[in-house]
Amino acid sequence: MKLKKHIIIVAALLQTVGIAAQGTLTDYKRAYSLSDKFKNDNVYNSPADLQWKDSTDIITYSIHTADGEKFIVFDAANGKKDVFKSKNEMNKFIGVVEKKQEHISTFGRKHERHWMEVDEENESYPIASPDGKMDAYIEGQNVVLHEVGKPYTEKRILSTDGTIGNYYSALITWSPDGRYIFTCKRRPVEKRYVYYVESSPADQLQPILHKQEYAKPGDELPFKVPCIFDTKTGNEFVADTKLMSEQFDLNSFQWTPDSKEVTFEYNQRGHKVYRVLAMSATTGIVRTIVEETAKTFVNYSRHYRYNFEDGKKLIWMSERDNWNHLYLYDTQKSRVLRQITKGAWCVRQVLNVDEKNNTIYFTASGVNKNEDPYLIHYYKIGIDGKNMIDLTPAEGNHNAQLSKDMKYIVDKYSTVEKAPVTELRSAVDGKLIKTLETADISKLTANGWRAPEVFKAKGRDGITDMWGIIQRPTNFDPNKKYPVIEYIYAGPGDAYTPKSFISYNWNMTSLSELGFIVVQLDGMGTSWRGKKFEEICYKNLKDAGFADRELWIKAAAKKYPYMDADNVGIFGASAGGQESTTAVLLHGDFYKAAYSSCGCQDNRMDKIWWNEQWMGYPVDSTYAECSNVVNAPKLERPLMLVVGELDDNVDPSSTYQVANALEKAGKDFELVVLPGVHHTMGEKFGEHKRYDFFVRNLLKVRPPLWNELNK
Repeated sequence: MKLKKHIIIVAALLQTVGIAAQGTLTDYKRAYSLSDKFKNDNVYNSPADLQWKDSTDIITYSIHTADGEKFIVFDAANGKKDVFKSKNEMNKFIGVVEKKQEHISTFGRKHERHWMEVDEENESYPIASPDGKMDAYIEGQNVVLHEVGKPYTEKRILSTDGTIGNYYSALITWSPDGRYIFTCKRRPVEKRYVYYVESSPADQLQPILHKQEYAKPGDELPFKVPCIFDTKTGNEFVADTKLMSEQFDLNSFQWTPDSKEVTFEYNQRGHKVYRVLAMSATTGIVRTIVEETAKTFVNYSRHYRYNFEDGKKLIWMSERDNWNHLYLYDTQKSRVLRQITKGAWCVRQVLNVDEKNNTIYFTASGVNKNEDPYLIHYYKIGIDGKNMIDLTPAEGNHNAQLSKDMKYIVDKYSTVEKAPVTELRSAVDGKLIKTLETADISKLTANGWRAPEVFKAKGRDGITDMWGIIQRPTNFDPNKKYPVIEYIYAGPGDAYTPKSFISYNWNMTSLSELGFIVVQLDGMGTSWRGKKFEEICYKNLKDAGFADRELWIKAAAKKYPYMDADNVGIFGASAGGQESTTAVLLHGDFYKAAYSSCGCQDNRMDKIWWNEQWMGYPVDSTYAECSNVVNAPKLERPLMLVVGELDDNVDPSSTYQVANALEKAGKDFELVVLPGVHHTMGEKFGEHKRYDFFVRNLLKVRPPLWNELNK
């Protein structure tokens, strides 16, 4: 019994020694050296700037080699390959003249709106009719018609009811036959603004106050009423808005080829209904062509619509059968003619619709059941839903380009574990024509590069695989015990774990070098695994897949005992900043420390479109339930909050409000404010703070002094 006790003590001491040897000055210096050792310049023969030349069989690209940059011209028709030492030489060979960049004066330049700023559609300018004989524009909030060449005093006023608070939009469109004008009557709303203090401007001593338009969940939104004017009779048709009464947005206005209708898309506030509508030019009646509904949300951010040239059919993207697929619609009878793609997999993007040959080219993931379901492949299929062909059959994540005549496809593919291969294939049947390049990573591996490992484990339902990656340090020793750090970004708009080859991962590579195993995975609530998988997040962003993440990390630690599943940290920025804070507030039994940068810590404080899409409208109690400000008193673990004072993506006050709540609750935490910095993970200063934070709190080691490291 006594001997057994001594063995346990010795084992514990050895384990402590193993941990104590990590997070040292040597580890820091090695970690900071990796961005140079593993830079892209140390990967040879991996094509960049792949481009098909016009409608020819010529593909051009550049590669980095041990002898410097080379520029390649490859003729797919005859297999001839020409190599040049400069881009200029290559362009001369293929007859391309590089355009010189002209200096553009800033004098008189029109103000460019910030991406958060809504176009009020009140800056009027003449819109010419198809034959160029007439102009239509807005004057005094009303629609005016003017014959080109005549004095502007001889104008024809088509509307008289426009006012400052309910005006006609300057976004006017003419019907193809030139008889009708379409616009919307627009009712604006009072705007919300966010203010930022730039404490340390480069060009002056005193701080600067910045003001930015910023709509938040629950705010009032503009309302549009479609209107059509008959320029021949002067008649105006104003749409009945019963099919578009709760507007989040009304957009994509387009005349049909026969000038009989204007089609547009209605996104209902709360995102449970999305419609394609059509308004008659002769009666003003509005009808529904497509109606998409959901009990949770319609993921409108990824929707796709293709209108056939005759206006009688359209292709529509929908998750109505749980998987993201394409449907063919009869626009006249407003009905589905057929489901074009089908199966337990997702269409990712439509690349081209070839009406002449009745073919659709698209990307998809999850088709091949024997590989990672997130890997993207390129496909073609008949509009009749038949003869689907994988044009990029090699296992990997594919990034390809079709030639303009759809004869060829040049395909660059890789995985996080395997370097890129670039192939030329037939876009008719996917057959390999030639391997153009195979990347050489021998210099990377000679510098100590270690590929991350792809790992999968069952999620909370015990059925569905969660996929992620495991990054180990270059000096990995299976006899040591490594704390685990998870990099998280779990926003439901996408999947985020890398699938392609990366020589240096800014979120994982150097951090792991300090003595950690760093992981990333996609849990339930993220995209591209079916709608049911995704909508776990609905009115429940605090879920963030944590139930799946804990099981995944524990499964990895069971397979690899050197991973310490009892000593797990987490970090992230933006949505990941919110989620990393949530981890230690609501899952502090598992996550022992969190670094959180620029987090949307309370969804009522963040931008309207992101948060209403997943949390719904109107704003209800679920917003408070998911709030890290409300849940701040639950903190029992180390937390570092980081914020850029000029963050124009997530309102910085969201972070300050968490800090305020933590202070009032008597909680210990760290707050790092970055002067002059926008939306960020932390930049160089924040990165170093993050390294030190995890070394202190997971390795239990005092980090080296910054002055020592700088020496």
